Amino acid sequence: MLDKTLTVILAGGQGSRLQPLTLERTKAAVPFGGQYRIIDFSLVNCLHSGLRRILVMTQYKSHSLQKHLRDGWSLFNPELGEYITAVPPQMRRGGGWYDGTADAVYQNLYMLKRSGAERVLILPGDTIYRMDYAPLIAFHAQRGASVTVACMQLPYADIGLSGVLEMDPSGRVAAYGTRSSQQPADGGDSATATVSLGIYLFSIDALIAALEEDHDLSGSSHEFTRDILPRMVVNSDVYAYQFGGEEGRVTQDRYWRDVATIDSYYEANMELLAPVPSLDLYQPEWPIRTHHGQNPPARTVPGISGSEGIFINSIVANGVLIVGGSVQHSILFPQTLIGDEAVIHDSILFDGVRVGDGAQLENCIIDKDVVIPPGERIGFDQERDAARFTVSPKGVVVIPKGYRFRS
Repeated sequence: MLDKTLTVILAGGQGSRLQPLTLERTKAAVPFGGQYRIIDFSLVNCLHSGLRRILVMTQYKSHSLQKHLRDGWSLFNPELGEYITAVPPQMRRGGGWYDGTADAVYQNLYMLKRSGAERVLILPGDTIYRMDYAPLIAFHAQRGASVTVACMQLPYADIGLSGVLEMDPSGRVAAYGTRSSQQPADGGDSATATVSLGIYLFSIDALIAALEEDHDLSGSSHEFTRDILPRMVVNSDVYAYQFGGEEGRVTQDRYWRDVATIDSYYEANMELLAPVPSLDLYQPEWPIRTHHGQNPPARTVPGISGSEGIFINSIVANGVLIVGGSVQHSILFPQTLIGDEAVIHDSILFDGVRVGDGAQLENCIIDKDVVIPPGERIGFDQERDAARFTVSPKGVVVIPKGYRFRS
């Protein structure tokens, strides 16, 4: 069944609530966890699940993402019919860009029709989770479903724009709506709901018919959650598949995060530093693949002051050099340099960040190639920080890529 399944990863989202991290890259290309990109998690799920034909729908500021696919994911053999192919808007059906998640697939129906696939697995490229798709595909086939939606229980307050499902005892979806169209049973935010994870497995004929019908409807937003699935529930066999079961080859941690905001992104990274992290990156049977640059090992050395370079409960990538500085409960991406007597707490530093001697950072996200001047203090005076940088509702200070301080 796997060889008859085509995978489509939706990776063109702007991620406006993640700005300034998405000012120069699409959300799927945002770095995560010290060395990864967000899209790596969906791609590695495909790799370990045995899915070898993958189309990545790109659009918004996609150069960084396409470079990452080239450098880190050129591992499949086209001579065996395997591929990971980036697909920007082709304008084969109309002259516009992708206008919604469903429209992105609709504009590339010719690829689906000529693929020879019997099923199409549609995945988000901007969420972090670990999943074996093979049991989902088997579940779909056993029930003869038109579409199967992966879902899980979430607190009602955390649903956001996700689809909310109601099911009958057989697992067939009886209703599909949004948070605004449904209310929690007890009238409060303590309630939970069964929520779509944006993972859809379609029988290809049902998908083609639904997309062509949607294209001709005036007023459609051309979204799977808002348009395609609510209509299919009425006249097709739509089933729900519970994410995080015991099936499959991956050790289940039931971890799923849509890092849609600066605060949720920051918290997801900080969760990796817990004594027992919610997401286990060290499962030997399910390693997370990414692009690794040719960097030397990380190293700590004494500074001129005589202070030892140290890091405590932190993730430190290859190429990091801590010269007499102190790093605590933080994540350092490759080629980061921490100067003498600099102090880093509860922060995330992307590739190539340079922190000057005696600087202090707390509750910060520093994007690539920023140079922090000696003695600079960030994360201690919110009013001063907000005048220069983005500060999240929970007080995380974000410095954009390549920012230069005034002399």
